[in-house]
Amino acid sequence: MNHVLHLKCLICGRTYAPDEIDYVCPLHGSDGIVDVVYDYDAVGRRISRQQLRHNGDPTIWRYKPLLPVSPDAAVPPLAVGGTPLYAAPRLAAELGLRRVWVKDDGRQPTASFKDRASALAVVKAQEKGATIVTTASTGNAAAALSGLCASVGLQNVIFVPASAPQAKIAQLLVFGATVLLVEGTYDDAFDLCLQAAAHYGWYNRNTAYNPYMSEGKKTASYEICEQLGWQAPAAIFVSVGDGCIIGGLHKGLKDLLALGWIDRMPRLIGVQAAGSNYLAEAWEKGENVLTKPPIAAHTVADSISAGLPRDRLKAMAAVQETGGAFVAVSDAEILAAIPTLARGSGVFAEPAGAAAYAGLVKAVDKGLISVDETFVLLITGSGLKDVQNAMVSVTNAGNQPHHIAPDMADVQQVVSQLRS
Repeated sequence: MNHVLHLKCLICGRTYAPDEIDYVCPLHGSDGIVDVVYDYDAVGRRISRQQLRHNGDPTIWRYKPLLPVSPDAAVPPLAVGGTPLYAAPRLAAELGLRRVWVKDDGRQPTASFKDRASALAVVKAQEKGATIVTTASTGNAAAALSGLCASVGLQNVIFVPASAPQAKIAQLLVFGATVLLVEGTYDDAFDLCLQAAAHYGWYNRNTAYNPYMSEGKKTASYEICEQLGWQAPAAIFVSVGDGCIIGGLHKGLKDLLALGWIDRMPRLIGVQAAGSNYLAEAWEKGENVLTKPPIAAHTVADSISAGLPRDRLKAMAAVQETGGAFVAVSDAEILAAIPTLARGSGVFAEPAGAAAYAGLVKAVDKGLISVDETFVLLITGSGLKDVQNAMVSVTNAGNQPHHIAPDMADVQQVVSQLRS
């Protein structure tokens, strides 16, 4: 990893050699989030846009020289990354916009964006010789970790709120994870996971606490820009809970700018649920996220429910440094976005994923964006992760199945209603 210069604390600026600390700056406890700093001259000698043109690997490992792993590091066999970017002209037309693209990360092996980070977690855990990996999650990060661990035969212990959707808990159990259902919030699960990891010496995948998770998540920025012919979009809309995804997108875009692969920094628009709006509120009021106390988070979008976003420093920087914004959308707006997004693009998203579209609608209403530019919606999870809320969304939209007898007359009756 001679292309990694050091790890830098985002609070005090102190730097550490990559093998000097495992996770956070020890001067600030669990808040001492660090960033991985690269030697871009060294990186540029190992990878170029021209080389990528001839690289047949569609996964995140096509960008290996831009990741904090050695060139010969063994990687999990699951195909993480390379998710499609779809043009969505009907969504654009409905909102009076010129171009909208939909990046569907529900197509990952465990059906969420979190596979990108978990793939890095498995590589780093094996690098450390770990036998057990742990994480706290509302469901997707846990499923991603358990799936990636299963692919290499690595044990994992998962802390997840007991209220997590059954589909996500089922994934954990199917992959063979040791699942601890915490009778409390995600924040309770996170704190308990930190304690257990320290006590037992498990490798800790926790968002924000582990700096390499941002490095996995940044690969989505590389893919978006490469799929657009290295023409960066005007803005990327992404749902925000803990803040690690938007922080990772920002890191990836900074990498591309430093290498000269893109010529502008897209605005990053973070979309939060109104009932879990810690960062949106802090951004709007100019509050310090290091001292702002936790909030009580409640939303149907479980994947972005966080009373205290753990990667709040990187998330706030992502918005502030790109001239972006945070917008808050109601649960009703999130649920309404699920069928609208699906019918307008063919992409079925869980509530947190559909929140990106709800945020685009809100940004148009607020006049936060120019209608003649290019926008990307990052869809972070499949709708099959939360079928219960998907059914609520279509019921709210007035779409119900028709129960009929095995009789053509009943078919004709339904069809006649469609024509009327």
